[in-house]
Amino acid sequence: MTALSTVPGETTAYDRATRPGLPASPEVLRRLPRRRLGEVASALRREIIDNVSRTGGHLGASLGAVELSTALHYAFDTPRDRIVFDVGHQGYAHKLLTGRAKGFPEIGQPGGNGKFLRRCESPHDVFGAGHAGTSISAAVGIAESIRRQDGDEHVVAVIGDGAITAGMAYEAMNHAGDLELSKLVVVLNDNRMSISPNVGALSDTFAQADARAEDGPGPTPHFFEALGFDYLGPVDGHDLEALLRAFSSARRSDRSRPVLVHCRTQKGHGYAPAERDPVRYHGVGRFDVASGRFAPSQAVPPSWTSVFADALTELAQEDERILGITAAMAEGTGLARFRDALPDRYYDVGIAEQHAVTMAAGMATEGLKPVCAIYSTFLQRAFDQIVHDVCVQNLDVTFVLDRGGLVGADGATHQGLYDFAYLRTLPNMLVMAPRDENELRRMLRAAILHPGPAALRFPRGSAPGAPIESPIRPLALGEGEKLRDGDDVALIAVGATVATALQAAEELARDGIAASVLDARFVKPLDADGILAAARHTRALITLEEHVEGGGFGEAVTSLVAREAARDAGWTPPATRILALPDRVIEHGIPRQQLAAFGLDAPGVARTARGLLQSRAAAPKPGDWKPGD
Repeated sequence: MTALSTVPGETTAYDRATRPGLPASPEVLRRLPRRRLGEVASALRREIIDNVSRTGGHLGASLGAVELSTALHYAFDTPRDRIVFDVGHQGYAHKLLTGRAKGFPEIGQPGGNGKFLRRCESPHDVFGAGHAGTSISAAVGIAESIRRQDGDEHVVAVIGDGAITAGMAYEAMNHAGDLELSKLVVVLNDNRMSISPNVGALSDTFAQADARAEDGPGPTPHFFEALGFDYLGPVDGHDLEALLRAFSSARRSDRSRPVLVHCRTQKGHGYAPAERDPVRYHGVGRFDVASGRFAPSQAVPPSWTSVFADALTELAQEDERILGITAAMAEGTGLARFRDALPDRYYDVGIAEQHAVTMAAGMATEGLKPVCAIYSTFLQRAFDQIVHDVCVQNLDVTFVLDRGGLVGADGATHQGLYDFAYLRTLPNMLVMAPRDENELRRMLRAAILHPGPAALRFPRGSAPGAPIESPIRPLALGEGEKLRDGDDVALIAVGATVATALQAAEELARDGIAASVLDARFVKPLDADGILAAARHTRALITLEEHVEGGGFGEAVTSLVAREAARDAGWTPPATRILALPDRVIEHGIPRQQLAAFGLDAPGVARTARGLLQSRAAAPKPGDWKPGD
């Protein structure tokens, strides 16, 4: 079989058994003659394509950074010199060069390497990164600490042209220039892409840098030099010799300022299908290497994301005030569909969640109805804006939080486990979570109609498959829905865990245990009447949520029950148990296995119910609870 070419468009299959090995460490890499580095880059590219084709992962960005990562570890004395990678999408070659080839075939899987940078995984992962825009700030902190301790190590921040749209990057560069950190190197990995093509005036400015050599200094060097940086580039990010020359210049001992090395790369470089379609090959599932064809999808219900996108488009076609806003996640949030249908009502602000939220607040002051579609984990970045700019002013902004709950292979930095807690404490905020497609559609309609801030969150993956109802029915705010009768144990669930509660109730029924099930729908305001009715007509009460326990739905419910018990001294409340995710970092894994391990699958819920009923804390069985009580 023929070795995989690094020439664009010439990718072929290869024989796994005959591929050359990789250097076991950067120290081994640096002992190689420079003429051998091209072989290393080819081997890295083969390894990435082969393994990601079987496991899925971040393909395009990592292929584009193969030569860059190789040159960095060759030119700098890592890990003594520190390299801080932004995000981690571009970090697969870095992982393979730093002794992690053994765990790479299971990347993102239990027991394998994480898909992002993790300090616990290697001393070469100087700073963990899953969210964009953090690398320069971290590198400034590291470089200043080294200088204060009279060290002479270099610190390199590798940041993409998508990530550098994050405002935090400029806060860091502004400070770095003031500190005159001469050992700080910022490498701008410019492939003109985030997940999707980049947006904004800054991207246009970078694009003009190519003309600099012919026409004299353009706006790009002046921009960075004004921030106190020396500028080198643009450099061909796939030319190892050019990269090594640039990094040698960046390491010069006579520099008195930090330096930015501007590298031009191609997302998906060296694998023709990824070069042709870098958006589709950003994050991939399993695919055939030779053809680039993805593994056929099984027939499954539509994703939660697509149900949201279709519902938003439907509602926006009825109300011209509705706008869609995303932060560089058009495909991930589903807003690409909205953009295609209503392009003049769509805004991609780049990786700028804070700006997205406050811009939406400004739009709301003018009578428009902005909908911010942002992953749960990324909305954390805009918490102050949600508080100060939206909730305090009670402005009509709708937040749609995708990836609420466990996210699987993306791991700790992307888990959506804290949104109930950070949203339900805020004044004027509604917080909802749907159990199926129709509830999502109804909640979205209710959120947009509500004249104040509202949030709804749903998980990653396929929705349950409920037949879509049309038109979208109204939904009363703060009212749950009782789905099943039973007076032995009450299962009060929210969001996707409602299906688990119903399955657990069926299992308990086979043991002669009658379980009621309440779909709470709302985390704020709680359905106090429905929850207290359930609590007063059962011996045990269990809450379910795919969220951490602290500050979550279960704590809100138990607090409500405790307040009612304090008010009514003659009532003995039922024994209660909160089923939620633990107060610890949850790494990458398979969500259904993780839920089972935490007792949040149907057998686990049934097991908890049996134990609670058998405990001495269970109250005497009260009278029957009838639907509508």
